[in-house]
Amino acid sequence: MTGGKVVPFNPLDRRHLGESVGQAMLRQPVIPLGSLDTFDGVGIYAIYYTGTFHGYETIAKRNLNKRFNTPIYVGKAIPKGARKGGDLEASPGKVLYNRLKQHAKSIEEASNLNIDDFHCRYLIVDDIWIPLGESLLIAKFDPLWNKLIDGFGNHDPGSGRHAGLRPRWDVLHPGRPWAERCQPRDESADQIIRETQDYLCNTNSR
Repeated sequence: MTGGKVVPFNPLDRRHLGESVGQAMLRQPVIPLGSLDTFDGVGIYAIYYTGTFHGYETIAKRNLNKRFNTPIYVGKAIPKGARKGGDLEASPGKVLYNRLKQHAKSIEEASNLNIDDFHCRYLIVDDIWIPLGESLLIAKFDPLWNKLIDGFGNHDPGSGRHAGLRPRWDVLHPGRPWAERCQPRDESADQIIRETQDYLCNTNSR
């Protein structure tokens, strides 16, 4: 209702379509991030944490007993460029699978995280709905690694391109070799943990 006027429900409204995609993803089974079977497709995904890292207790508690209520990260995997010849029926390949495997590698390289503490769920979806579904899920959950601790999804910038600051994620979770070559930040891991605790205290339970 806007200004006393009833707005008719439109199932094709962008927000409703995004919510539909997001809810479909949240109905998918949760599986260990470290033991994915190979598959083809593009789409959206959520990663969940259940470990004991200091500062993440609130997230882990919300995900205990297989509840998986609060993702620590939400992301997307889209096709690399246009499909050859404009063939919309062509398989995009293992884009989503490879993205999740990259995330698993980042966690395995971190010195203070355990891949066994991470699970994920994902939805293979047509390209057009991917950005909308991801945006709605991030808005719904305010995932920590999307909103406060940036850099989890970053790639190695390549040889000679490490003049930028080290991502906050790598300050808190050191171990990725390429991030060690980036320029150090002024803030410490302890400072980021304190910000994390404040952020999670101010974020409504999901």
